[in-house]
Amino acid sequence: CGILGLVLADPAVSASAELYEALGVLQHRGQDAAGIITCAGKGRLYQCKGNGMVRDVFPKKQVLQLQGYMGVAHVRYPTAGTSSNSEAQPFYVNSPYGLVLAHNGNLTNTRELKEFVDSDAHRHVNTDSDSELLLNVFANRLQMTGKFRVNEEDIFAALEGVYEQCRGGYACTGMIAAAGHSNMLAPGFGIIGFRDPHGIRPLIYGERTTHFGKDYMIASESVALDALGFSNFVDVKPGEAVIFHGGKVIKHQCVPPRVFTPCIFEYVYFARPDSIIDGISVYKARLAMGEALAEKVRRQLGDSIDIDVVVPVPDTSRTAALQVSYKLNILYRE
Repeated sequence: CGILGLVLADPAVSASAELYEALGVLQHRGQDAAGIITCAGKGRLYQCKGNGMVRDVFPKKQVLQLQGYMGVAHVRYPTAGTSSNSEAQPFYVNSPYGLVLAHNGNLTNTRELKEFVDSDAHRHVNTDSDSELLLNVFANRLQMTGKFRVNEEDIFAALEGVYEQCRGGYACTGMIAAAGHSNMLAPGFGIIGFRDPHGIRPLIYGERTTHFGKDYMIASESVALDALGFSNFVDVKPGEAVIFHGGKVIKHQCVPPRVFTPCIFEYVYFARPDSIIDGISVYKARLAMGEALAEKVRRQLGDSIDIDVVVPVPDTSRTAALQVSYKLNILYRE
């Protein structure tokens, strides 16, 4: 899946058009479904989501109706649950504070979480998606504060509880609709992002300077930030959470990072070759994989290499296949 979060410095400007454009850049990460939820004045949420490609889910008229200076977006590659239209993300719960979540990854203790959400938290889950479970665990932890409005410390404390309960690989972007104070005419609280303790799924953010201050975007891949003119990229660390609120970035290490085990499939298949994940160029990683494969072929077959052509399967292996072809001096064909 591909996830996004965007908050603009100018509250009078709509974020929906840029979220739509960034989703198109991340389309390779999921073609099953797409969704955008934005937040405007009074913390009011506007959403559009459904099955299909980005261009089909969001007609121009629909994009223009998504009001608000911040939002969260998602493209879905189904790995858990079903392909039902109801499982298109982002997910939303109204209590507490109006929470929105977009999730990339898989939880490994869903049975345990389902039982907890039902019998202990008394919260209704409408789909088979582990993403909705994750959202409800977070919502329950925030509810436990018992506060009229939450601050950054409350959010980080709630996320520490999420890390305690949820196991697996996950990178998430979220949004809290209720304002951080009693002024209900104010826009929403802000955008959040967090990443599992092993750093299995990627998450990166950047900034863009405007006349009104700094815009912030957080995404699965750096290409989405590049396309919209963001810079100063920072990878969210394993076990770390970030909040974009009041024109600032607030970071907190919710749990100590564990053994760093990023998903190798990000470099092999999921990510675009022009992305940089955790400081490593995806393109260069694929070149290195091609060189390693060529060396293995040479070691096993020696000088009697009886290979006609090198063919990339699937398309994301082109970079590696070209390097194999070059190193072994064998024709490359598609």
